[in-house]
Amino acid sequence: MRPLSDLRVALVHDYLNQPGGAERVVEVFCRMFPKAPLYTSLYDAGAMPDFWRGVDVRTSFMQRLPTRVGVARALLPLYPLAFESFDLSEFDLVLTSSSTFAKGVITRAGACHVCYCYTPTRFAWMYHDYTGRQRLPAGSRVLLPLFVSPLRVWDYAAAQRVDHFIAISSTVAGRMRKYYRRPSTVIYPPVETSAYQVGVPEDFYLVLARLQAYKRIDLAVEACTRLGVRLIVAGDGPDRPRLERLAGPSVEFLGRVSDARGRELLSTCRALLWPGEEDFGLVPVEAQASGRPVIAFKGGGAAETVIDGQTGMLFEPQTVEGLMEAIRSFDPDGYEPDVLRANAARYDVAHFRDAMYAELERAWSNHCASLKRDTSSTSGVSGAEA
Repeated sequence: MRPLSDLRVALVHDYLNQPGGAERVVEVFCRMFPKAPLYTSLYDAGAMPDFWRGVDVRTSFMQRLPTRVGVARALLPLYPLAFESFDLSEFDLVLTSSSTFAKGVITRAGACHVCYCYTPTRFAWMYHDYTGRQRLPAGSRVLLPLFVSPLRVWDYAAAQRVDHFIAISSTVAGRMRKYYRRPSTVIYPPVETSAYQVGVPEDFYLVLARLQAYKRIDLAVEACTRLGVRLIVAGDGPDRPRLERLAGPSVEFLGRVSDARGRELLSTCRALLWPGEEDFGLVPVEAQASGRPVIAFKGGGAAETVIDGQTGMLFEPQTVEGLMEAIRSFDPDGYEPDVLRANAARYDVAHFRDAMYAELERAWSNHCASLKRDTSSTSGVSGAEA
């Protein structure tokens, strides 16, 4: 068995058209395997940080189409074909980073395909939850249901092409057992904890996120409006117009902020509000790395990363009233920054990198052993027949 360092490695990611948590994970993968090319459906260089200009990014035929996020979503039926069209026959190890289509690549028989999965495809398997709060155009609401059923069939089949799954949280691992009938190892996503510093808290609560309906930021906006407490909302997205209509004078929208400004807000907020059910959620870990507690809904990844009563509060039910009660009872002086930072350190990039190297070594070893067993079995059958 050849060591990992001798393998020809390819990386695959769903799309590179806006920065986010998944793209930060892929950046770590690119640093782990600096010689590996990165395959993706489409790449909008103007929307991505400078780091990506030094990466060997290889795009599909979809790159000849507009790469804007809104247009990219309208191209849904093309993505399976785009990833199946990549020729990965020269690679020994293929590491896919996927919440939708990247896991559908086709590898050669002797290659090992490991998928770092953020969630089973949300709009295929959690369709009503995903679309219930989305402001979809009328045409999309008519056409999208026609694609969902065949997409589920393709997505399940694509998941069976993966040799080894790694899930970003126990929540996601449970979904994968249900929808894909596949086991997985849990390795939490990385946070550059050393980049976050403890600041002097100010009198405001913070939301730092993409403004998408499923994240339930409306709960934070309505709760702070009704309580008359100051809330800063940093981030942009399709749900912003609706959220601004819900907001009272105590709520301020900053739009998208720089990484430096985001770190400053995290270090000086009274607490981070995290009212949605996320697959994992990097920002609550970043808040704890900044020495600030988190008030989060008791579900999804936050229930795994926030220690109730020690690094934050977990509230339920997932309602405006539930969050209001949590804010009323919240005591910012009841949390020790050192305890918060120690909890966040469990998710540091160095831990993630070491865990990924070890898991990839294990996956490759198991794959080689499986190939050897298959070869021996085939030889035995041929000998007996002879």
